[in-house]
Amino acid sequence: MKYLMFVCTDSEPDTDRADWPDVEAWVEENDARGRRLTGDALAGTTAATTVRVRNGELLVTDGPFAETKEVIMGFDLLECADLDEAIEVARAHPMAREGRLELRPVVSLDG
Repeated sequence: MKYLMFVCTDSEPDTDRADWPDVEAWVEENDARGRRLTGDALAGTTAATTVRVRNGELLVTDGPFAETKEVIMGFDLLECADLDEAIEVARAHPMAREGRLELRPVVSLDG
């Protein structure tokens, strides 16, 4: 089963900190085991563009919603036997101790 794992923090992080978690070992291990299909970091919230259509009108806003408190820093697409395995994979991710990881099952639109 596929799970999309969002890597989140509560505010825009200072990733230049000397003690910032290094996820390379986690990536290498899960790539080698075939549990991580793809993933990457995302640009900061200042690079975000929000797109909405209301009453047929296109609304484009630079940056995230002002009331947004969390920052999605990146994502990983996981292939796991079940939610329990996905939780174990997420538990080992260094960002589980710095921020939070949200797991969502991928639902195929193919039926």
